[in-house]
Amino acid sequence: MSNSSVTRFLGGSPGAVLVKLLLVSLLVGVILVWLDLTPYGLYRGIENLIRSIIANGFQGVREIGRYILTGAMIVVPIWILMRLLDGRKKG
Repeated sequence: MSNSSVTRFLGGSPGAVLVKLLLVSLLVGVILVWLDLTPYGLYRGIENLIRSIIANGFQGVREIGRYILTGAMIVVPIWILMRLLDGRKKG
């Protein structure tokens, strides 16, 4: 891959993308710690979800749907905001 294809793939220069990822990771980490969520806790939650699906069948599927909707409450508005801001840059 040439430098321009790497830049195009990453959406910017590797250094700038790295700095953005570090800053966003820091922000998300602060929020997760504030919410008292840890990597181990998230892992345990996923493990419990899988066990629940196996044990309860469709009740687990409903739980996955609840997780998707809960996550979408955060992800979709951020995605819309990013698209709007990106449109302002290009327009």
